[in-house]
Amino acid sequence: MVAMRITTKGQVTIPQDVRERAGLMPGTDVAFEIEEGMVRLVKVIGEGGRQTRGQKLVEGLRGRGDFKMSTDEIVALMRGPAADAG
Repeated sequence: MVAMRITTKGQVTIPQDVRERAGLMPGTDVAFEIEEGMVRLVKVIGEGGRQTRGQKLVEGLRGRGDFKMSTDEIVALMRGPAADAG
């Protein structure tokens, strides 16, 4: 057990090894459970947490891919004409 002191702002630093073992990355949502005088910090998983920027972006783009191009056609369009063509 590692003892930590709560600051005047009510903050506490979670030791790095504890964060790593629990999978608590920056921006991870957590919840506090209180039971019989004990406080438990629990990682929020699933719909209860806030979305990351990437999750918001993917959600915003979902269902918008309504064009009919193959992957090869998209790559050819991105690359432009071949260097030896001309």
